[in-house]
Amino acid sequence: MNQLVKLTDKQSKLVDTLVATGCSITEAAKIAGYASGDSGRVTASKALKVPHVQEYMMRCIQDSIGMNATIASSKLVRLAQGAKSEYVQLEASKDILDRAGFKAPDKHLHLHQGDIKVSIDLG
Repeated sequence: MNQLVKLTDKQSKLVDTLVATGCSITEAAKIAGYASGDSGRVTASKALKVPHVQEYMMRCIQDSIGMNATIASSKLVRLAQGAKSEYVQLEASKDILDRAGFKAPDKHLHLHQGDIKVSIDLG
């Protein structure tokens, strides 16, 4: 975050609420202390467009994803090992391998062009 620009308490509460709960901007605005109704939603929406608020929100989202990556990883392993559907097991297994760097090579159709001359002697 830019050291010269500080978030207001409302801005940080707005972002923290959105990231933590995934609620609507209207709900987050109300929780953060913005005016109720449309005016609060509009003011909150404008606040979310301010560059230093966007930077803070991106950092919060990255932190949240990082903390929850272990949960997602564990879920993939559980699905690969024990899902009732073999298709789900296969897809989870492929996803794990892909993320570990063992992605199957892409299949491409290669066309080769060149000069081909055919001479037929019928004599």
